Amino acid sequence: MKRILFVDDEPAVLSGLQRMLRPMRDHWEMTFTGGGEAALELLAREDFEVVISDMRMPGMDGVQLLGEVQRRHPRIVRIILSGHADHEMILRAVGPTHQFLNKPCSPELLCATVERACALQDRVVAPGLKELAASLDSLPSPPVIYNQIVAEIGSPAGSLEKVGEIIASDVAMTAKVLQIVNSAFFGMRQRVSDPGLAVRFLGLETIKALVLSVHIFSKYDCDPRCEQAVRELWSASARVGARARQIALLEKSAREIVDQAFFGGMLHHVGQLLLLAHAAERYSGVLQRLQASPELDIEAVEFEVFGGTHSDLGAYLLGIWGLPGSIIESVAFHHHPAPLAQAGFGPLTCVHAAAAITAGLEGGSSGRQCTVDLSYLEALGLVDRYPLWLEECRDQGEVAAA
Repeated sequence: MKRILFVDDEPAVLSGLQRMLRPMRDHWEMTFTGGGEAALELLAREDFEVVISDMRMPGMDGVQLLGEVQRRHPRIVRIILSGHADHEMILRAVGPTHQFLNKPCSPELLCATVERACALQDRVVAPGLKELAASLDSLPSPPVIYNQIVAEIGSPAGSLEKVGEIIASDVAMTAKVLQIVNSAFFGMRQRVSDPGLAVRFLGLETIKALVLSVHIFSKYDCDPRCEQAVRELWSASARVGARARQIALLEKSAREIVDQAFFGGMLHHVGQLLLLAHAAERYSGVLQRLQASPELDIEAVEFEVFGGTHSDLGAYLLGIWGLPGSIIESVAFHHHPAPLAQAGFGPLTCVHAAAAITAGLEGGSSGRQCTVDLSYLEALGLVDRYPLWLEECRDQGEVAAA
């Protein structure tokens, strides 16, 4: 049974939460406390999987509390549940907070957020990897511009034009998004120089994927120790995302599947990036072993060294960010999709095939070894489609890493 700690300085709010979540008593062990100091005292004595805190509280506010939780108990999932969503407070919350939920929050959304965070937390078996994922300072949550886009999309008055304006407000983000949009992967018949046009041409989900992946990889552009490896990972991720999208289009998939295939492909290397940036020496050893013995399975070597894999780590992080389940599955199972064969064709199929094709065309460099699971495709009745996917993907152009 999961143990959840709720923190709010208003007794009426805590009472309301208790009433609202009464149906969860058979699934969660819930504790309610009235402030940050009291919460830290409880955490020092008892184990909890999740802390959910209000933002504005006297003495120690929610951001300060979750910052202390991050420092003292890095494995705990940290969620802000607040009716105060001013820009400055959200920016402060970006570091120590995994998820930001607005009040009033439906019990369904709150329960789904907590259950999902806990389920993905359980995927990371090794305590060392779980602590690494939970305690990262440089990649704790999606970028502010991504959150602004999501908020705009969810607004009754939201518009494509406004999303384009949000992207245009960040010069570096605009340059990278337009660079990718104008690459041969998207087959544009005219050059796009306006973020607003890019949004209309590609759709909101594709733009969200580009913004999120650009932000993630740009975090490490300035670090000379991993600059070349990051460039290679970025370039490979862009190609896998575009090829996954192409496979989904070839299979005449719904727009949602096409978008999620691209999204999953762009983000499938997130776990590798984290290991490279935060455990560089040990992960370099993994890559050297793979380069010397390319027949080895990358996830088997990672598990031997870390007790977990880059796929688990990436899925865990994206899960606590609240990304869609199909994207998280694509990240978690892109090397070994067989456990989800019963789910049928979907974004995971596209990402797995695209990753295998990309690794095959590039010789599996930089630890990107991925081979197609033909038994998985056979279970889906798609093994005869793979040669067509390979031929179509081979003809696609390059996405520059710079």
